[in-house]
Amino acid sequence: MSLIALKDLSLVRSELLFKDLSFTVAKGDRLGLVAANGRGKSSLLRILAGEETATTGNVTNIRGLVVAFAPQDPPAHLLPLSFYDAVRDALTAELAETESWRVDILLDDLSVDEDIRHRPVSQLSGGWQRTMLLARAAIVEPDLLLLDEPTNHLDLGRIGVLQRFLMNLPRDCAVIAASHDRAFLDDTTTRTLFLRPTGSEDFALPYSRARQALDENDSARGRQYDNDMRKVKALRQQAAKLKNIGINSGSDLLVVKTKQLSERADKLEERAQPAHLERSAGNIRLTNSGTHAKALVTINDTQIETPDQRLLFRISKFWIEKSDRIALLGANGTGKTRFVKRLQAALIQEDPHIRGAASLKLGYSDQALSQLDQFPSPWEAVKRSSDLNDHQARSQLAGAGISMEAQTAPVSRLSGGQRARLAMLLLRLTEPNFYLLDEPTNHLDIEGQDMLENELIEHETACLLVSHDRAFITNVATRFWVIENKKLIEVDDPAPVFAKLIAE
Repeated sequence: MSLIALKDLSLVRSELLFKDLSFTVAKGDRLGLVAANGRGKSSLLRILAGEETATTGNVTNIRGLVVAFAPQDPPAHLLPLSFYDAVRDALTAELAETESWRVDILLDDLSVDEDIRHRPVSQLSGGWQRTMLLARAAIVEPDLLLLDEPTNHLDLGRIGVLQRFLMNLPRDCAVIAASHDRAFLDDTTTRTLFLRPTGSEDFALPYSRARQALDENDSARGRQYDNDMRKVKALRQQAAKLKNIGINSGSDLLVVKTKQLSERADKLEERAQPAHLERSAGNIRLTNSGTHAKALVTINDTQIETPDQRLLFRISKFWIEKSDRIALLGANGTGKTRFVKRLQAALIQEDPHIRGAASLKLGYSDQALSQLDQFPSPWEAVKRSSDLNDHQARSQLAGAGISMEAQTAPVSRLSGGQRARLAMLLLRLTEPNFYLLDEPTNHLDIEGQDMLENELIEHETACLLVSHDRAFITNVATRFWVIENKKLIEVDDPAPVFAKLIAE
């Protein structure tokens, strides 16, 4: 039974985001919504939630449909409230008074610690704010649950909690999740909608298999288009020859035949559809300045501690060679970020236990992209980070998906995807030979993730990265370091580590 139906929907903002979009959502559907940054995913979810109106088209709900929407960021009125009260706020006044116990049960299901429940939303991490927004949506017991980038800022343990929570929803509850997390989509969805300006495609398959089917469709469409255009060219050449013969011979029959051939060519050209060409949200390009040193980083018998000197884990002897791409894995709170910060500091200042090669040039990006905060605008960021002239700077920014208007606007106005691409551009301009990347795929769409993967692999770039993106780690990393039982160990296969972290 259909819960909601969209017919010939279109949405125009400063540009066309999508048109002629038609699909239905049935009870129990698990739909993954996929598109590049800025292509209308969040707007479509808000339209489904009744918070926005499409430019044209119709949205039809069954009577009494309860829709709940978990956006990416908490609205301002929730920030002063505690986690608990922000969830309770989603209930009607009567239910909040008589059935607040539902909040406690839900937060138990979501494994929310007692101390987290009483913290103000404004003081919560991005991951806990995401969990609060999910809880607000779920507490109303919706028929249709809408999730906008639900795994952003979540570690693998929290992603596991989210996946189990979705799996245990009532069978009739439908879910639409807009996400760039490929592994999450594969694990939780059975249907995928690729949102495009024209020709959006819907497959009854999880993401990876749907992506393969989409690529095959695009390839077939491209071959058909090329074939049609060859036929158009041949028809017009034939018409041109007959026209000349008809004029010279004065044959009315040949003139009629020429007109028929031209009309066939026009109709075929009108029907021909070129293969879809995705307009990029901006390029990601890296570089590797190279080095003759075999070992870029050497770590000898040290330990990583909290600021109050509590032991997190010990490291015996490890090294990073010039072509290593190392993924650092471990449960939340085991010390991954502390290790990254220690490593960054050691490569800038002398550390007796962690040494970098004399030729090492570090490129560092943290998960909050805080390195961008020192710059008033993208333009200033590029000019201060390079010797590029004005024309080159504008060209580099435009290539990274930052428009002329945005180049001189405050960095704070950039979208998450634009900030991520700007951070990668600044890294490339420093020409490093070793990258230290903390959650580099945060805010990147799947196209951006693919670009980053390809750049790291193609340039044989040495890097140490922390990421909760299982697909990214599997595709990029050549070595896997794991923090386990307060020790740093190396494993050959990350899959068992993923499984363990997800299950915790």
